[in-house]
Amino acid sequence: MGYKILSKFIKDISFEIPNAKTFVMIEKEILNYNLNFDISSKPYKENIVEVSTILRLTPNQDVKHKMLTEINLTALVSIDTPDKKELEKIILINVPTDIYPTLYETFVYLFKQAGIKDIRVEKGVDFEKLYNEKQKTQS
Repeated sequence: MGYKILSKFIKDISFEIPNAKTFVMIEKEILNYNLNFDISSKPYKENIVEVSTILRLTPNQDVKHKMLTEINLTALVSIDTPDKKELEKIILINVPTDIYPTLYETFVYLFKQAGIKDIRVEKGVDFEKLYNEKQKTQS
């Protein structure tokens, strides 16, 4: 597959702990949050695509004290394939897999700087599995 990540940058970060009660409850309630990803792309220049990988921590209905956490890490990617299916896999599997370590480190860093030491977030994410599951639901 012909692609190369030219650069990556933090496009947007939202990290909100609305009050002290939420802060005190985060470590206890963190298991009631789900890790979600949104991946989107748009053309930047000829053969260069902007790929945005958004990591979002979403509370389920059991969470009483909600916080908001979302990071958009964007990569500029040079792609040299005319095949549409291959292009889709590069954007939805390869690029997110390559940039996820930076996204993960940034995410954990924010929690540590916010004074939350014991945060458990998936260190490894199988973007190919997520892609395949999404393909099955769309069939």
